[in-house]
Amino acid sequence: MTPSTFRTIPVWLLASKIGSGKTPSGGAKTYLESGVTFLRSQNVHFDGLRLDDVAFIDRGTHAEMRGTKVRPDDVLLNITGASLGRVARFPANVGAANVNQHVCIIRPAGGTDPRFLAYALASQPVQQQISSMQVGGNREGLNFEQVGHLRVPEATYAEQRRIADFLDAETARIDRISAARTSQMTRLDELVSAEFTETIVPGSLAHQAGQWPWSWLPDKSEGLKFVRLGYVARLQNGLTVDSKRDVSGDVVTRPYLRVANVQAGHLVLDSVTEITVPRAVARRSTLQPGDVLMTEGGDLDKLGRATVWQGELEACLHQNHIFAIRPDKRKLDGQYLAYATQTLHGRCYFESTGTKTTNLASTNSSKIQSFPIPLPSVDRQRQLVRVLQQKLDRHAEFRGRLDRQLALLAERRQALITAAVTGQLDVTTVGRAAAV
Repeated sequence: MTPSTFRTIPVWLLASKIGSGKTPSGGAKTYLESGVTFLRSQNVHFDGLRLDDVAFIDRGTHAEMRGTKVRPDDVLLNITGASLGRVARFPANVGAANVNQHVCIIRPAGGTDPRFLAYALASQPVQQQISSMQVGGNREGLNFEQVGHLRVPEATYAEQRRIADFLDAETARIDRISAARTSQMTRLDELVSAEFTETIVPGSLAHQAGQWPWSWLPDKSEGLKFVRLGYVARLQNGLTVDSKRDVSGDVVTRPYLRVANVQAGHLVLDSVTEITVPRAVARRSTLQPGDVLMTEGGDLDKLGRATVWQGELEACLHQNHIFAIRPDKRKLDGQYLAYATQTLHGRCYFESTGTKTTNLASTNSSKIQSFPIPLPSVDRQRQLVRVLQQKLDRHAEFRGRLDRQLALLAERRQALITAAVTGQLDVTTVGRAAAV
């Protein structure tokens, strides 16, 4: 196959099955800690399946969903959402598995190399088709007919195997480099966490006292005075969203923050909702610059992590699932408090006092106000904030470089796949050159 003879055929000619599964009755509540692997769109990536957050279903449910059981060498294509178009081949070592409605199973017919089909679907021409075909609705995506009409490069079975063998070796090399960069990012995050801890609560990582009730604190904490947060800050509750509330009198319409807007260490303000409430209610739930925001619940490893409100939106309100902690500025710096929640001490406190359900957890106002915060002078707090901010700036620069490298590696991977499957790259020539 060469560029001059490059032709395409529809996917349905290469497949014996095109279809997807469904969410089990009962939804996510039926997911188990172990059992039959249940694949969702977040598990399907161009470099293969990622199973670190995979769900599981029981064997009875798997048996009921017999029409969407996944077989080795099935090609899995995400057909909805932000991950639309991501594709991976299902390996034999995963064992029994099923999929939900957002993952399409494409079962290669005889005479089709499943590796080649997966690579072809990941190539730039096919990804462009997917982008142009997607339909509207709550979640943009493809239907099965559209998947079947995607046009992929035509090649003989021998050509498919040669191309797939070449790409297996080359993409594995790229994936190893990407994995190394991802590992570096993980180590960088660990370094950031360690610097938070050792700057604010020195000795926590190497000299834990092991004494009740805060066994993770250092055995020697000269100069550190721990104070209950409620003594140096006031906690403000947010408003309860109530569609039945009377909004006919003296009311105001204001932006308000939801849990989705408050992340660990930062805010996401690209989608902020407005709400109409009585002026008196708004007065009680209006944020002020310097408030420290903390969500009531979320992922266990993020519980209690705080971020500072800098007045990004004028007269903004907050939902009742977000706590606003208003420090006494004579005694506590807001940014210092936010950083303190990210120390080992902060992580251990909120994870040990939180109410846990599976991998989710929640806290409450009394537990937040009982947080024992190390409290040097305000001047010292601000000095430590400046030190940490300088380190964070350097880490952000390093992370940016790693992000750019990962993006370039992903571009290189797709370009190589595209060139190989469309005949722009003669893999037999490349193979001979490499051997020489």
